[in-house]
Amino acid sequence: MSDKPLNIGVVLMNLGGPTAEDNLKTFLYNLFSDEDIIKLGGGFFQDKLAKLISGIRSKKIVENYREINYCTKGCTGSKYCFNRQNKVISTCCSPINGLTELQRRTLEKKFRKDFPQHNFKVYTCMRYWLPFADQIMDEVRADGMDHVVLLPLYPQFSWTTSGSSFRDWENIRIKQKDSGKTADWKEYIVKDYYLNNDYIHALNDRINETLDRFDETERNQVHLVFTAHGTPIAEVESGDPYTKQINDTVEAIMDLRGRDKEYWLGFQSRVGPQKWTQPNTEDLVFRLIKYGIKHLIMVPVAFVTDHIETAMELNIELREAIEEEKLHIEKLEVMPGLNDHPLFIKALADETYKMLHHVLDISSLNEEESGLLHEKAAS
Repeated sequence: MSDKPLNIGVVLMNLGGPTAEDNLKTFLYNLFSDEDIIKLGGGFFQDKLAKLISGIRSKKIVENYREINYCTKGCTGSKYCFNRQNKVISTCCSPINGLTELQRRTLEKKFRKDFPQHNFKVYTCMRYWLPFADQIMDEVRADGMDHVVLLPLYPQFSWTTSGSSFRDWENIRIKQKDSGKTADWKEYIVKDYYLNNDYIHALNDRINETLDRFDETERNQVHLVFTAHGTPIAEVESGDPYTKQINDTVEAIMDLRGRDKEYWLGFQSRVGPQKWTQPNTEDLVFRLIKYGIKHLIMVPVAFVTDHIETAMELNIELREAIEEEKLHIEKLEVMPGLNDHPLFIKALADETYKMLHHVLDISSLNEEESGLLHEKAAS
């Protein structure tokens, strides 16, 4: 264990989202030009297809981002956000930006409370919009960090999410090294944490919070519909562990609950003609309603930060689709994302401490705090 103060950087990696209408198309271009998302090997055809898709989709979904705009009173995002820099209020900002910044600040406070003798700093590194990996790597270098932990806000590993962020970070490191910029810190990667005990308890707590929106009679009839981002079948067949890890997370939650509810798992956000993991969440909900199930909780099991796939796809578009199908449901509630839930923040801290066990003494931290948090969640 180190007796001297250490400079420890923790890089939270997330998807990112547009912060204004004028960068929505660029955000989508960055997304669809990623070779881990659409596998065309980069180059001319990848670039052309990304420009085509981003041009078409930006016109279709701009109203969606306006409807879920998170920055109605001013910028809640990072210091890199143009809205914050220019002191403007956006009409088209994804919740993921402000909520990831909230997670960053909350986690940094926990680190500094747990280890006041060390200099912890938490950074946010978005994959498809600001701040990008090159900006954060420059900041980490300027801050003189001794140890850096890459911590994705994706509990389940996929090459299209965490893997893409890790690859991008490494590519930037290589480019900066070629230009004479060194990375002298020791680096660690948290690959996944889909069975982390505090993460599972945090999800269970959010389910219980959502159940409280139902009266006692209704609660006895509630079915849980877990939902996660879908994956092309080709990814699953190539060995991507994401889908299995999603299933393992769901089963761990239901084990914790004593399997007190009927539950289902669906996959959302499919894009393009290729085959995706089934069942599709919307189709699953239609089927359940036709079976006579009238009380549902949608549980976004892998989305730890609310964004368009929870705030729009589940909370607005799914309800509209049910009405358009002329189906009747008594009550459908969408579980909020984990965001800054204290148990989730603790899970992120614990995953970081596991990486740094050789330099930090964590023996006195966990038991009492974890017990109190679990007791609070259970009540």
